[in-house]
Amino acid sequence: MLATLKDLLPPAADGGYAVPCFNVFGSEEVVAILAAATRANRAVILACNKDMADHMGVLGFAGMVRGLAEVATVPVCVHLDHCYEEARIHAALDAGFTSVMFDGSQLPLADNIARTAAIARLAQGYGASVEGEVGSVPYTEGRDHIKSEFTSAADAAAFADHSGVDAMAISVGNVHRMTEAASTIDFDLVQQIAACTRRPLVIHGTSGIREDDIRRLKTLRVAKFNIGTSMRLAFNRSLRQSLSDTPERFDRLQLMQPVVTALQAEARRMMDLLG
Repeated sequence: MLATLKDLLPPAADGGYAVPCFNVFGSEEVVAILAAATRANRAVILACNKDMADHMGVLGFAGMVRGLAEVATVPVCVHLDHCYEEARIHAALDAGFTSVMFDGSQLPLADNIARTAAIARLAQGYGASVEGEVGSVPYTEGRDHIKSEFTSAADAAAFADHSGVDAMAISVGNVHRMTEAASTIDFDLVQQIAACTRRPLVIHGTSGIREDDIRRLKTLRVAKFNIGTSMRLAFNRSLRQSLSDTPERFDRLQLMQPVVTALQAEARRMMDLLG
């Protein structure tokens, strides 16, 4: 069944648990994540990042994901991740995304608030939810233009009050695309931010955060964790093993079955960690 962040995140923020948001790069992730979510009876967010939006377009992504999300027996949010262009967000909403993220983190705060608020008004007409970002979460590679800037509590309060977002991504030591759990989270800052707003908080760069820190973060109104790198690593390892073990195979579905199994296991691990 289709859901929005507004449906899923407030109960999580208030209840001390979080909803996993998985970046999707193909049908294998969709099948594996929905199977894991169904078995765990957990809501899930399936996200289209910039690379996928560039690769197949938001209409193509919606066509791949939305039909399976509609018939799922658990709540599924179809989400457009980090997007900097209003036109693409409009196209995603037309295509049937139930949630979008306008990323104005590289803008001055006033511009970020104004443009995010305009997206929030647009999304409201579609019954969709909106995520924004205040501060700026850096990348280990691939996004050299993205700055690293911790979120201030004052900026978070202003953004939450005036942007109209349903969820707010924050920068507190988390880093995108880390392959090892080595981030140093500023928990004092997280607590300051959590104390100044009732908006559910979002952490990007989950794969780089230690499990004990994730468990602590979800008690501080962090209701959504974005997960990409650990799933990519699981895909990489399992596909290489499948190709090595059965070099005579050429049927894609047979080759990908161990990959789907590995992705499902990683998705379930993250669901159990966040639950």
